[in-house]
Amino acid sequence: MSEAKREPLFHISKRTEISWQKALLIRVIAIALALGASAIICLLLTDDDPLAIYSTIIKGTFGTPRKTWVTFRDVAMLLCISLAVTPAFKMRFWNIGGEGQTLMGCLASASCMILLRDVLPNWALILVMLLTSMLAGAIWGSIPALFKAKWNTNETLFTLMMNYVATQLVAYFCIFWESPKGSGKIGIINQRSQIGWLPKVADQQYLLNIIVVGVLVLLMFLYLYYTKHGYEISVVGESQRTARYVGIKVEWVIIRTMLISGAICGLAGFLLTAGSDHTLTTTLVDGRGFTAVMVSWLAKFNPFVMIFTSFLLVFLDRGAGEVSSKFGLNQSFADIITGVILFFIIGCEFFINYQVHFNHHKKEKTASAAVSGEGN
Repeated sequence: MSEAKREPLFHISKRTEISWQKALLIRVIAIALALGASAIICLLLTDDDPLAIYSTIIKGTFGTPRKTWVTFRDVAMLLCISLAVTPAFKMRFWNIGGEGQTLMGCLASASCMILLRDVLPNWALILVMLLTSMLAGAIWGSIPALFKAKWNTNETLFTLMMNYVATQLVAYFCIFWESPKGSGKIGIINQRSQIGWLPKVADQQYLLNIIVVGVLVLLMFLYLYYTKHGYEISVVGESQRTARYVGIKVEWVIIRTMLISGAICGLAGFLLTAGSDHTLTTTLVDGRGFTAVMVSWLAKFNPFVMIFTSFLLVFLDRGAGEVSSKFGLNQSFADIITGVILFFIIGCEFFINYQVHFNHHKKEKTASAAVSGEGN
């Protein structure tokens, strides 16, 4: 009697393609499961109604006109930094330095607002702030790119460490320009004169930031998908050896791409300093440089999809904060709910990229073959 060959219960294979309808269905199911799991956690750990908590999350994001505008402002700033790091990620250059590059843009803008406020007219000062912020970000981004291109250093560690250098530089100038003396803070820069502040559009303080980032989304999409530079980035990301074979100067593409990424991070720093916060602190970027990594990856480097992933993360963050304050819960509980939802959303990407095949049909066929063999 021959022993039937044992096979695993299932095996996993990479999908060659998947329709957008099926991918959307997988994401909808993941969100439904996330909300269900969060509801169970709410019932187990608290006596609060899960529906009331979900309602509070929505009200924390869109409860008042001001909350709505602040939400869109935060989405725009996160989206801007995500767009900045995307060209490097698509090239498989792991730029974890978006935080520091944006901080350098903030520092450049604040420096101009303080040092040139009595020298230049407002329109000229804003233009100088824009140019110096983008230049500062570009220089900060080009340093690890140069070392990567020339000496093949580890860009992940290099860009990560430069975040700390940028933070300490900002900390130094916060003490150097502190106002009032001894406070350790700069405070609102040019609060009375508002020199160096971006103008309001339609009587809304943050609308100009949102418009600028909206235009940037379109430009980045065109740059990545319809230009020679975007093509070179894709080829270098797929294989540097292939890129060299077809005549692409890989080292120059790395440096050029990081110059662009750094410059856009500098633009984000300019918008933060001149358009929304009007100050300089070490926490001004608020971790967006690291969150941008998740935004870009979830969107698969598509600028238009990043709009939705940025909104999702800001929605969860602002909603979780509202839950903590309204229900008297600590921030850890809000972080748990946010983490559970993100776990399901990120996890669903596995089922979009891979397919699980169960082998029960093969087992039935094997068993049938074994039975027929014994009958003979």
